[in-house]
Order: sequence, then structure tokens, then C-alpha cells
Amino acid sequence: MTTFAEFDLEPKVIQAITELGFEEATPIQAKSIPIALQGKDMIGQAQTGTGKTAAFGIPLISKIARNDEKIRALIMAPTRELAIQVAEEIEKLSRFKGLRTLPIYGGQDIVRQIRALKKKPQIIIGTPGRLLDHINRKTIKLEDVNTVVLDEADEMLDMGFMEDIQSILKQVPDERQTMLFSATMPPNIKRLAEQFLKDPEHVSVIPKQVSAPLIEQAYIEVPERQKFEALSRLIDMESPELAIVFGRTKRRVDELAEALQKRGYSADGLHGDLSQNQRDAVMRKFRDGSIDVLVATDVAARGLDVSGVTHVVNFDLPQDPESYVHRIGRTGRAGKEGEAWSFVTPREIDHLHFIERVTRHRIPRKPLPTLAEALEGKQRIIAERLLEAVEKGELNEYKGLAIQMLEQYDSVQLLSAALKLMTGEKREASIELTPEDPIRAKRRKPDIRSGGRKPSNYSGRSNGGYNSNRSGGSGGKGGYGGYNRGKEGGGYNRDSGSRYSGDRKPRTSSNGETRRPARREDSSSE
Repeated sequence: MTTFAEFDLEPKVIQAITELGFEEATPIQAKSIPIALQGKDMIGQAQTGTGKTAAFGIPLISKIARNDEKIRALIMAPTRELAIQVAEEIEKLSRFKGLRTLPIYGGQDIVRQIRALKKKPQIIIGTPGRLLDHINRKTIKLEDVNTVVLDEADEMLDMGFMEDIQSILKQVPDERQTMLFSATMPPNIKRLAEQFLKDPEHVSVIPKQVSAPLIEQAYIEVPERQKFEALSRLIDMESPELAIVFGRTKRRVDELAEALQKRGYSADGLHGDLSQNQRDAVMRKFRDGSIDVLVATDVAARGLDVSGVTHVVNFDLPQDPESYVHRIGRTGRAGKEGEAWSFVTPREIDHLHFIERVTRHRIPRKPLPTLAEALEGKQRIIAERLLEAVEKGELNEYKGLAIQMLEQYDSVQLLSAALKLMTGEKREASIELTPEDPIRAKRRKPDIRSGGRKPSNYSGRSNGGYNSNRSGGSGGKGGYGGYNRGKEGGGYNRDSGSRYSGDRKPRTSSNGETRRPARREDSSSE
């Protein structure tokens, strides 16, 4: 066990760490902080949810003086949600030191950001695209930056930000400390590190299993048309404190959130078509417990870190194993246990087995909850609430009426009636969801472009990453532009800057004949 006191940090930083409730350093923090405090370049390999932000944030804060009026640290993140989350944590860690942080991301009024920059923040946390906008406008100048952090670098490259990152790093002085954090180390990350890091120390805390051991995983085999009834029963049986339900498309999220509301559940949806204000409002309700079920797409939920999520439900299976690991990682955080349930249609069983092979974790099958189990689950929660009220006391004002009622009625009958009223009756609203096509396991065919060494559905992350049902081809320089994980919708051609529908243009062979692109399944954008 490593405590933060062992790092010889200044008292104000220790005070912030203590108030946040951190007692001992996580493995990535224990390995990274001493190296970072020495000012060395570093590559940190760790999954999301392992404490990476504090691993680079604590050393970064320690280097900056309160009265400094220059931008001293630049943190790049793949999404606005992660940029906001990192900014919030850095702000908490630096609160007693009085440092100024500013998140910079697309979707927010750039004029508002320019006004905020006039307050002279020392730490900028931003997405590459919006950072480059400010650099081109000369509203952000990086000549005084002495620390750069690339957070979730593999995600940024998958989203097509390689050229943006290179352009930004060229604006930062060569004499700097650069820290790169990534869950995986594909060839494109290694090339980036070779280009911009100097003799970096490599820290890795990758677990043997990709899936978190504290998360209990299970799947229910259920036909597409019965999924919503299965979800209703599961929520009733499990009574989650906070749950995230993942849908594959924006249409699915909208329909599912509305259906849950009709049935009387406290739910709301989150996807990329919502404005930033709408997204913030939904997340506020979820964090403060106003809603207990959040329905979201993969893209909308990327970077979310909400404490207290007890259940994750894959209403639709994700399209690749990485997304599965990311989804279930929203629960079981900070050493707490969590549950992850997946609904699998009969035609998707092969795809589930593919996820099991890649994650090296067998997912057990469980039966569809019965109506009796669902009712029992709701009653159990109400009974626990009643017992808590009994233990708290403060019931004197109700005892008089209770005694009168007990003189006329049987105690078991009265308590049964109370349980019935508190449990509430499910609204029998008619629900009709638009069916989603099943995801099928891809057939492994040799890829003629790689000499038959790689399966055709996997182009290598250096060429754009997974290509399973994703909109967008490899499109553009380096192959990064088409993999459009962060932009919901069609692909993005980084050479022309134009969007396209996702189908590749016909290619021309060496003999001049036009070759048609391989047929690919298409899916609605998230």
C-alpha cells in the first residue's frame, strides 16, 4: 500500500487529496506520480477508471505557482465529457492552492471561452479540434507551456485527431514534460511517442482480465420484441440505485427513454443530438438522483464518470469488444461492486462469444426474470425502506391512528396493504419499439492488403481501428479520419473536410478497372 504522504507533496495538495477522501494511491498513481514529479516524460498504460487523472494531475499541480499568469499545462482529451470531467477533478485537487483551470471543447460558445481565457488560466484541458481553433485565432498561445498530457491517446487517434495533435504539439516548446496515457499501445501510439516524447519511462498496470473483476456479468437470451418487457422486469427485480442502459442508436435511446417514462420509471436519455445544455441538464438529474435510469448511446456515455452506478444494462449488444468493456466499466468503480447485464437475441449469440474471447471472460447466462421475481424485488426494497423508518424512530405522531386501525383490522392485512400502496402498480402503457437489426459475428476472411495475416473486419488500429458496422472508411491521411467514434453520424474525410455517408468510394485496380467496395452492414448513427 502506498499513501500520498510518501510522495513528499506540498501541504495544500495533501489537504485537497485528504478532503476528496483518497487514502491510498491506486497502482497507476503509485507508479506514475514519483516519475512525473521528477519531470520525466512518461507513457502510462491503464484502463479507464483506474485513477489516471490524479496520476498526472497531482504532479502537474505541484509544479505551478499560484501567482503565475501564464498557461503552464495543456491536457488533451478525446471528448467534451472527458475534458469537463478532468477539469473538475484538477480543480478539486488544486482548490487550496488556488490554481485556475479551464476546459475548452466544441459545442460551447467560443466567444464565452475567449472571455474565460482573459482570466489567465494556468491549466487548459481541451479537445484537439477546439484547441486548434483557438490556436489559429491566436486566443491561446502555448509558448509558456512546460507540461503536456495526452489523456486516452488511443481514443484521440481512433477519432482522427492525429494531425491536430501533431499541429498542437509543434506549438509547444521542446523543453517540456510530456505524459501520454492510453489503455492500449497500438503502433500509431508508439509512433506518436517516438516523435514527441524524450526517453519516456513506461508504466503499465494492465490487468490480466480486460473486464473488471468486481463487476458481475450475465446475459439474458431474449427475442428483440421482448427486450423491453425483460428490461422492466430486470429493473423491478434488481431495483438499481443508479443504472445506465445502453442503446445502439439515437432513435433507440429516444424510444426507450420515453417507454420507461410511460411505464412509470424515472428515466431520461442522452445522445449526440442533444445540445450541450440539454446534456448537462440530463447529467445533473442523474448525478443528484432525480432520475435513476440513464439511457445512452456509446458516444454520449464515453468519458462519463458517475459514482454510485450499480447496474449497467446492454439493451443492445455493442458492436465491438472494446465498447463492451467501456460500457460495463461505468459500474464497479472505485473498488465498489457492480452488475452488468446484456440482452442477446438468438441471432447474436455468436457475437457474444466473440466478445467473450477478446475480453477473456466467460459471461454466464441467466433466465429472464419472471413476473413473480420482479414483484418480489420491488417488495423487498419497500420492506427495507420500512425497516429503515422503524430504526430511525420519530413515529409518535402516527402511532395513535395505527393503534386504532389495529383494533379493527388484522396486522398482516394492514402491512400487506401498506406494501401494495408503496410498491405502486406498474402503468400498463402499450410499448412498441422500432426493432434493431441483430449484430452478427463477422466471418474471418484474409485481407489481401495485409497478405492474409489479419481478419478482414479488423484493419489494425493504426489504420483506423475496428471496422465492424462503423460509419466511415479509413478516409484520409494515416487512415485515422474515417473512424468516427467521437462524431456521431457519417465518416469524416480529413483531406477534404467533407462528411460522407460511410460507404467507401470505388477503388481502381492496377489494370484500370473499377473495383467495388466490399459490402458492409450499415447501422444507424448513434
